[in-house]
Amino acid sequence: MTEQHLSPGQLLEISGSYWKTCALHAAVKLDVFSAIGDGAEPAAAVAENAGFSEDATERLLNALAAMGLLEKTGDRFTNTETASRFLVKSADSYLGYMIMHHHYLMPSWNRLADSVRTGRPARERTISGDDDRREAFLMGMFNIASAIAPTVAELIDLGGCRRLLDLGGGPGTFAIHFCQKHPELTAAVYDLATTRPFAQKTIKKFGLEDRIRFIPGDYTSEEVDGAFDAVWMSHILHGEDPATCREMIRKAVGTLTGKGRIFIHEFILEDNADGPLFPALFSLNMLVGTDGGRAYTQAELIDMLTAAGVGDIQRLPFIGPTESGILAGRV
Repeated sequence: MTEQHLSPGQLLEISGSYWKTCALHAAVKLDVFSAIGDGAEPAAAVAENAGFSEDATERLLNALAAMGLLEKTGDRFTNTETASRFLVKSADSYLGYMIMHHHYLMPSWNRLADSVRTGRPARERTISGDDDRREAFLMGMFNIASAIAPTVAELIDLGGCRRLLDLGGGPGTFAIHFCQKHPELTAAVYDLATTRPFAQKTIKKFGLEDRIRFIPGDYTSEEVDGAFDAVWMSHILHGEDPATCREMIRKAVGTLTGKGRIFIHEFILEDNADGPLFPALFSLNMLVGTDGGRAYTQAELIDMLTAAGVGDIQRLPFIGPTESGILAGRV
């Protein structure tokens, strides 16, 4: 990366940027943007309707206005266009679930120094026992994937494919959009059994129950059965150590028939691993949250694919909103 010369003020801004993060998290957790809705509300009304402290509510709303998320006229607050689109719970583009997922990660990030000292995670990996956390994670993944899946579906080449495996596909967001793009395509979403109800509900919502099925299983410890023309692996490698990733790719490739295709969507680091910024920071998120997970460089991913017998590997012209990328290859 090019050397940056930061002033003391800029360094302190980085150090204190969590103040803005916490203000946003509190506002989403308390759902104040939905409380304001399409109208103009005084802080007193928002506080009274929700049972909050009036003084504290006004301070939070003032801070959100200073952050550009609310507009204040007199004593009344209105949502900005950004807040209306992304922070009101009824909005189609609502990002609150992902914001709450970030909120639940904060205690482990506060122990990053411990993880650096020990090389061990600072949080429990499983979220299956916490309904709020699981909803935030699954709905957050669904919302983020929904935002980019139409673009991805236009980009990747599934021409001639009839059977797709969405490995670790969660609610099946990408499988849904791929099937919408290719009427001849059927898909299987392979993920943990605890994900099945959410996936089936989502698939049914799009009327694709006859073309997308759910296969319960753990791709880290079990073989993956079936025969497919293409495999899509989105954001599942970063949760595992290199040896497990190699096995996962081997299992995925083992399901491919003929000249099958494999696509890997990940936070891909540059080969010297010092950027882009989000993948580099995300690798720290995996440090505090997993036993061996990390962001991988493009060279590392290509090595894994090559070892599994994949050729014609290329980086597709896609950069996601969090600097993700896609590698494509054939067997």
